[in-house]
Amino acid sequence: MAELPAEMTAVEITAPGGPEVLKPTRRPVPVPRPREILVRVEAAGVNRPDALQRAGAYPPPPGASDIPGLEVAGTVVAAGAEVARWAVGDRVTALVSGGGYAEYCAVDAGSALSWPAGYDAVRAAALPETFFTVWSNVFDRGGLKPGEALLVHGGTSGIGTVAIQLAKAFGATVVATAGTAEKCQVCRDLGADVAVNYRDEDFVAATKAATGGRGADVILDMVGGDYVGRNYEAAAVEGRIVQIAFLRGSKTTVDFTRLMLKRLVHTGSTLRARDTAFKAGLAAALEDKVWPLLAAGRLAPVIDAVLPLADAARAHALLEADHVGKIMLTP
Repeated sequence: MAELPAEMTAVEITAPGGPEVLKPTRRPVPVPRPREILVRVEAAGVNRPDALQRAGAYPPPPGASDIPGLEVAGTVVAAGAEVARWAVGDRVTALVSGGGYAEYCAVDAGSALSWPAGYDAVRAAALPETFFTVWSNVFDRGGLKPGEALLVHGGTSGIGTVAIQLAKAFGATVVATAGTAEKCQVCRDLGADVAVNYRDEDFVAATKAATGGRGADVILDMVGGDYVGRNYEAAAVEGRIVQIAFLRGSKTTVDFTRLMLKRLVHTGSTLRARDTAFKAGLAAALEDKVWPLLAAGRLAPVIDAVLPLADAARAHALLEADHVGKIMLTP
């Protein structure tokens, strides 16, 4: 094994603020704990939680790196004493609680997966945050079943593009919302049965029309605000609404009558602070049920841009502007 450097280049948040507060710096190379592997990062994903952390609204959980970045792909260069599955030289992609915007990243061994067959580092690194999130929320918490209908807001976001593809792969009808005609076409190209331009169409009416008046069995919402009450209208009887973000705010006024009359479940979750055993369980489910679909080309991450690690500030500006799918960094 080649000797590892003592220091690495990483991108740190110099102060809460806009994209410009992201600056390259030098940090010590992490030392893996007994159940961790050390990955030489070849690509890392950029996600909304990174921007929230940068703005000072989403601090890392206790014990996590303060360096942003929640997903990486690369080569294992060291392994802790209790790691059995992975060895130096293995190529892995992994969900992490922080530390992805760097040349090296310590990863819990249970949160790592092999690259799907035929994948390179960029495509492999584009998988964990969105696929772990969608599987946990749409299929585990939301309980989406074949033959049911999913309404997904933000259909061209990283989460949205994955939710559309996974729901279709597992036999659901999909209604997706997006903000332009071009983005609606992207949703349809990914498999959405109906794409709704939320700027000039009513997603409640469109969802009911697409389901014969029944409504959506599962709604994946990252918007919040006034969408909460409208989601209750769009939901089917016994529907499940899963909240994963609040782009329009976490406070609103809601009439809960429909929640009662339709026997709805409104739940939500965050993933970053969940324990390693929970994330390992998600990794195992994805490896069993989803990784074969990726290898077969039935699903694929949608990648908007690939930028050098030093351009993390520009990547965040793109994230908060107009993009489709994932934005990636390469050290």
